[in-house]
Amino acid sequence: MKKEDLPQEPGALSRLTRELCYVKNEDGKYETALSKGWDIKKEALDSAWVEVNDRVEEARKAVANGEKSPVYYFMELNLMDLVVLSGYTGFFSFFIKRHFKPSVFKTLSDKKLEKYAQVFDISVSELKNFKG
Repeated sequence: MKKEDLPQEPGALSRLTRELCYVKNEDGKYETALSKGWDIKKEALDSAWVEVNDRVEEARKAVANGEKSPVYYFMELNLMDLVVLSGYTGFFSFFIKRHFKPSVFKTLSDKKLEKYAQVFDISVSELKNFKG
């Protein structure tokens, strides 16, 4: 892409950052230039965030309906999966899956709840009392 053709359309992150791209200058040599973004990338990011927000909303409803524990909701809210949450907590994935069950969540020790709260950057009280 030529330097003058580099898109400068406001993107999803244009107020926070700019993207470094390689472009050809007038002499045909590659150099770096900054781009504010382009519509295609903005649409892709917007689509991804819609999907993320849908997953978080589904998790909230599952907690509200008593199908899942708050651990599941906060995992989704923090854009984590079982592997990532396991890495942060030190709990095996199969234990975390069990902690998704409201009946098991109610029996968790304060030490385990503190670990989850620390990972999610909330208080133990917020974790225990989240009702969706």
